[in-house]
Amino acid sequence: MKLKAIDITMAAMFAALMAIGANLTSMLVIGGVPITLQTFFCVLAGLILGSRLGAISMTVYALVGLVGAPVFAGFSGGPGVLLKPTFGFILSYILVAYLVGKMAEAKPGKKTYILAALVGMAVNYILGTNWMYAAYIFWAGAPEGFSYGMAWAWMLAPLPKDIILSAFAGAVAPRFISAIRKNTSTVNSRAA
Repeated sequence: MKLKAIDITMAAMFAALMAIGANLTSMLVIGGVPITLQTFFCVLAGLILGSRLGAISMTVYALVGLVGAPVFAGFSGGPGVLLKPTFGFILSYILVAYLVGKMAEAKPGKKTYILAALVGMAVNYILGTNWMYAAYIFWAGAPEGFSYGMAWAWMLAPLPKDIILSAFAGAVAPRFISAIRKNTSTVNSRAA
């Protein structure tokens, strides 16, 4: 995949948006889960950038954080994040952007984008929550009375926000794609 300057710029922009989204509201933590806007920006990256470039942007975000930049929730970063219970969510962003992008590429249109966004959100929750559960059980020191049900109960707090924002991302993505295509002659965007 040959990347153009606009592709690199857009991927970097979404990596930066992930860092912003990770820390806008991350001081609010329910159980072990910070409340962030990362799922929204991840889904939007997949819809706007497509599968490959969306996954690249999320990989860049993850790598920048792992080398030490404070881009993860709570302004954290560094290799120690690998052992945090919520690291599974960070890993899932790469797959989610790819999956959402693939679905949008297969059949462009607002209905598909909304469906892809909601599927991506569900994948993010499934992978992230299962990783979190495993982390608490095997290496992170689970709180007293911790169970699989408790891990999922913690996810109920951000769920309404993520459903609404994912559907919103799917609804507005065609406008963003159209605006980008209109204002940039080199963008290889799909038809919306």
